[in-house]
Amino acid sequence: MQIDRIEDVTPARAGRREWIGLAVLGLAALVYAMDLTVLHLAVPRLSADLQPTSAELLWIIDIYGFVVAGGLITMGTLGDRLGRRRLLMIGAAGFAVTSVLAAISWSPATLISSRALMGIAGATLAPSTLSLIFVMFRDQKQRSVAIGWWIAAFSAGGAVGPIFGGIMLEHFWWGSVFLLALPVMALLLVLGPRVLPEYKDPDSGALDVPSAVLSLGAILSAIFALKEVTQNGFGALPLVAVIVGVVLATLFIRRQSSLADPLVDLQLFSNRTFNASLATNVFAIFIAIGYFLFVAQYLQLVLGLSPFEAGMWSIPSAVGFVVGSTLAPRFIHRLRPSLVIGGCLALGALGLLTLSQVGVRGELPLVVASSVIIALGLAPVFNLTTELIVGSAPPEKAGLASGISETGAELGGALGLAVLGSLGTAVYRSQVAARIPDGLSQQVRDVAIDTLGGATSIASQLRADVGSALTRTAQDAFTQGLRLVAGVSAVLAFVLAGTSAFLLRRTAGIAQELSPSIDGEHGGAGQTPTH
Repeated sequence: MQIDRIEDVTPARAGRREWIGLAVLGLAALVYAMDLTVLHLAVPRLSADLQPTSAELLWIIDIYGFVVAGGLITMGTLGDRLGRRRLLMIGAAGFAVTSVLAAISWSPATLISSRALMGIAGATLAPSTLSLIFVMFRDQKQRSVAIGWWIAAFSAGGAVGPIFGGIMLEHFWWGSVFLLALPVMALLLVLGPRVLPEYKDPDSGALDVPSAVLSLGAILSAIFALKEVTQNGFGALPLVAVIVGVVLATLFIRRQSSLADPLVDLQLFSNRTFNASLATNVFAIFIAIGYFLFVAQYLQLVLGLSPFEAGMWSIPSAVGFVVGSTLAPRFIHRLRPSLVIGGCLALGALGLLTLSQVGVRGELPLVVASSVIIALGLAPVFNLTTELIVGSAPPEKAGLASGISETGAELGGALGLAVLGSLGTAVYRSQVAARIPDGLSQQVRDVAIDTLGGATSIASQLRADVGSALTRTAQDAFTQGLRLVAGVSAVLAFVLAGTSAFLLRRTAGIAQELSPSIDGEHGGAGQTPTH
């Protein structure tokens, strides 16, 4: 049965079919996130086999995330036009095929190309899965639970990627890490048409290709500039990328204002709740990614854990995100969003303050405990802001809103790596340069000052007493950088808590705030789900 208008129907509670569909969508989200991290452990074997240059290796690692970030808005809008389930099925099939291509790559060029194609397919997954949740779960409390599990799947994917990758690498070749996606995509292709509804905007026009190209160029330029700053510091190349990005973004906005059926409906940004929630989500991701980068290195290079052990000790934090995401629906409907977001960000700030007290020796319990507190604080923020961002858009624009939400998260993460990463790196380099042992060659000094990984590697080649002194100096400098980043992040989290609480002070509870998406007050007549 097909219902012509959403506003003619009283929101019904989801049944078994919808919850099975959520499980399928959650697995797709888990694989999408897992593929961002699963390659990291395979880098040594990959490098020995394919022998990529340093530039090629960076592109192998980064190209997937680049293309995903650039394609999210376009794919979200395309899902609204083409059909969200249809686009998800196309993306799942493409993801499976390109995963096989990546697994059997015989050269750096083929692997880079395969990862880029995986990024195109991966860009369909996040906005399609999230926007379908808003179609499947129209009851507000059930929707909050569903979004909580969706976010938990993303958190789990990032955590289990290195673990599953490590297990595969114990028994198979480096390309086997890409084959982890195949069973999930096969399940999605089999069950998707049976348990997922179709949804599209019947009044949408054709996709504006020039707008899509401008959007892709602007986002990729911004992400590239931020990544370049993180890796090589400020310079001419990231400056040029920023200028190009600004020019393309300006042209994109002007084009959207002149089109009858734009790729991005700029009226979305006239909604106070949409803007405040999007900004809060971006800066919360900024804080989370910035500290996590240093914790991952601290566990391995300061505490001496293996990559697998570091991955295992990251599980409590991932569990904290899962628990925070799934428990959030129990209280977010009872309190105003401003109170929930402000209070949870304050809790995350306390966890960051705890992390800022970490030392060089015997600090594993403190790191794990503080990471769990941070996760418990930030998870409900991601849950609630995501629901407000997508739910404040008209139903026929949910795919676009999902794409904007995910793009904001990608930009927030890249910005966190660039700003907080540069801050911690500056502290490390200045401390090592001031305290590095005498008598070392300039080449050794340059390697040690550049990164902690370089310092520990070069220290093993020096005389025992000199190498030990260099290692202690580098580890202490890195720990000071971690402490400063955690402290700055804590201050930012406290500021964000107050700012978001102020900006959202007039936002009603979830049920009242999102009701326009159900009753049609946005003015859009969307086609309801059909099976």
